[in-house]
Amino acid sequence: MMADALPRAAGKLTQNAPLAPLVWFKAGGAAEWLFEPKDLTDLQGFLCDLDPATPVMALGLGSNLIVRDGGVPGVVVRLGKAFAKVEAVDEVTLNCGGGASGILVSSTARDAGIAGVEFLRSIPGTVGGFVRMNGGAYGGEVKDILIDCDVVLRSGELKTLPVADLHYTYRHSELPEGAIVVAARFRGKPGEPAAIQAEMDRIAESREASQPLRSKTGGSTFKNPPGHKAWELVDAAGCRGFALGGAQVSEKHTNFLINMGDASSADIEGLGDEVRRRVKENSGVELEWEIQRVGNK
Repeated sequence: MMADALPRAAGKLTQNAPLAPLVWFKAGGAAEWLFEPKDLTDLQGFLCDLDPATPVMALGLGSNLIVRDGGVPGVVVRLGKAFAKVEAVDEVTLNCGGGASGILVSSTARDAGIAGVEFLRSIPGTVGGFVRMNGGAYGGEVKDILIDCDVVLRSGELKTLPVADLHYTYRHSELPEGAIVVAARFRGKPGEPAAIQAEMDRIAESREASQPLRSKTGGSTFKNPPGHKAWELVDAAGCRGFALGGAQVSEKHTNFLINMGDASSADIEGLGDEVRRRVKENSGVELEWEIQRVGNK
């Protein structure tokens, strides 16, 4: 797609932009175009004027994502600082930009004495990703705290969707195809900043002890099937430490895949599919990917 086929934009447009540096696995191809909008008006105008046949994908912190080696066609939208603000509206409500990190949301909540969103501290991602995936950890899920969210539809229209319209299930929402979450309101409950900080510390320590945070990884690889824990099924199938190409099942937490240094995305995805095959053979349970896989192989 040539540059003159794209709408004018106030933000930054980069052709053939490498995505590997922007995702946690540090692997994968390039975006045909990477768009970092200046502000909400810029994003709306760009999407409104963009050829409706051009695919659009939002990219957050790239934590729960395999970008395939053939790259991503169309436009990848990455929300920057203009979308990363978080403020307490009252004693229980937070207004969060779609590009804000979980750490920023939880620490802003702590400073405002709002409890109940501490679990976001442990999810490496942005508000947009949490809302799309019904992000959760340590007993909390986004569906429990979300009031509503603002999305820019593929047409450029800005729409506010109440939580009920997202029809949340485990790690899934019915967000409209191509919609980009630009803001969300979360509701917590009154709390003491010191107690909130203590809970955030507990979560951080637990995560550090159990997950390979120092590695190039993508977070939880597979969804927990009903009545099972994914990591236990992977372990029982003898996959702890199992490697394929430059990718390996973490020795520390078997529901994490790791790029050992120079893995291709094909290595990582292939490893995941082989783990799924072995788990099915061993336990009869079909593991579902939790990590999103995007782009061309």
